[in-house]
Amino acid sequence: MRKLFDIFIYSWVWISTLAVFSTVICLLWFLLSRGLPTFGKELFFGQASVWEAITGQVRVWDALWPACVGTLSLVFLAALMAVPLGISSGIYLACFAENPFKRILSLSVELLAGTPSIIMGLFGFALILFLRNTFFPDANTSLLLAASCLALLILPYLIFTTQAALESLTDEYRLIGPSLGLSQLQTIFHIFLPASGRGILGGVILSLGRAAEDTAVIMLTGVIANAGLPHGLFGKFEALPFRIFYLAAEYQTPAELNSAYGTALVLLCLTGLLYGGALALHKTLEWQWNQH
Repeated sequence: MRKLFDIFIYSWVWISTLAVFSTVICLLWFLLSRGLPTFGKELFFGQASVWEAITGQVRVWDALWPACVGTLSLVFLAALMAVPLGISSGIYLACFAENPFKRILSLSVELLAGTPSIIMGLFGFALILFLRNTFFPDANTSLLLAASCLALLILPYLIFTTQAALESLTDEYRLIGPSLGLSQLQTIFHIFLPASGRGILGGVILSLGRAAEDTAVIMLTGVIANAGLPHGLFGKFEALPFRIFYLAAEYQTPAELNSAYGTALVLLCLTGLLYGGALALHKTLEWQWNQH
């Protein structure tokens, strides 16, 4: 009976893994078959010259270049705001906070993690309405507002992964610092963070992907169709997730629908590049830590 149970568990694990792998392959094949034929200059730059479009000399209509720039700007700003705060909060919860304050903070982070993205977008929209009626009558939705709301959305991932990575360290790591006469802060920065770097950067990678693909938040905080390249932090912008939604909902010809598939494939590639960049950064930092 025990042997049959082991065989069942072993088979179920393999079937589950194969199902996930097959699903990913089918999705990639579908996107490649529908989106890859649309790849070309016209998909990214429309009728505009490539150099003039990249430098912003001409306006790009119905093409992906402004949405690519807007998405990268959005992810960069959100990461710039969320990553330092999230990692610092995770360090505090793992190394400094004591009960019952730690439980209260952890509960607050869990509530923030459970907030739907559309609610975060409504929060940003309500904030603009509040500012308009009080201190800043000219306040409007913008790239900065969208990035701030996205930063709040990905903040719990960064806090939880940092806290979990630090708390998973064994007692041997915790004894190295005191045995060398290091202070608590020196122990954290010279021993704990390098040892838990893989887990922390894994949280950063997931957060970047989450920020790049969210649509509900940016729909209410500044993204519009055909906005062109972002003109400053307080301007409107385009983004790949919103373009996919817009084309899929409003397409009138099969070519426009195929353009949505091409946009989805570009977003997938962009997310993959963000993951790859984060992994390369992790390998570089890990090598430097090992050298020291």
